[in-house]
Amino acid sequence: MINQATFTEKQYLGRDFNRISIRITMALFCFGAYYLSAQKENTAELLLMVGAGILIGSVLMLFMVHYRTTIKNKSIIIDGLWTTRLVKIDLNSIVKVARTKYSHYIINNPVYNLHSKGKIRFYAGGKEALSLIDRDGLEYLIGTQHPEEFEEAVKKEMNS
Repeated sequence: MINQATFTEKQYLGRDFNRISIRITMALFCFGAYYLSAQKENTAELLLMVGAGILIGSVLMLFMVHYRTTIKNKSIIIDGLWTTRLVKIDLNSIVKVARTKYSHYIINNPVYNLHSKGKIRFYAGGKEALSLIDRDGLEYLIGTQHPEEFEEAVKKEMNS
C-alpha cells in the first residue's frame, strides 16, 4: 500500500490540438505545392518528401511521453523524457493547492522544469493546471488533462 501511486498521468508531446493543426496545415501545404508544380523537378519531389516527413513525425509524436506525473508517499514525482532529471516535490512543504488556468495564451509551448518569474512550469497540453506554493514562496505550475482528479489526489495525499 505504501508504494502504490495515488495518481498517475502521462502527458504526451504531440497530442496538443493546436500543434497538430499546425503540422497538418504544413503537410497539406507541401502536398498542395507538389501537386500544383507544373514541372516535376527535384524541388517538387522534395516537397513531397517533406510533407510525408511531417506526417510521419506527427504520428510518432502522438506516442512520445513528454512527462509522467505520479503522486505517492507524500510527494509528487515528475519524470520527463530521456535526458531530463526526475523532479520530486515534497507535499509536506506545500502550503497552498489551487486549480488554475495554465496560461492566457491560445498556443503554449511544451516545457519541462522551466524556471521563470518565480514559477517552475511543467506543461505538455491542455488548458488547466495545478498551482502548488511551498513554504519558501516558490510556485509549481503543473499542466494536467485531469485537473479535478489531480487536485483531489494531492489534497488526499497531503491529509493522509
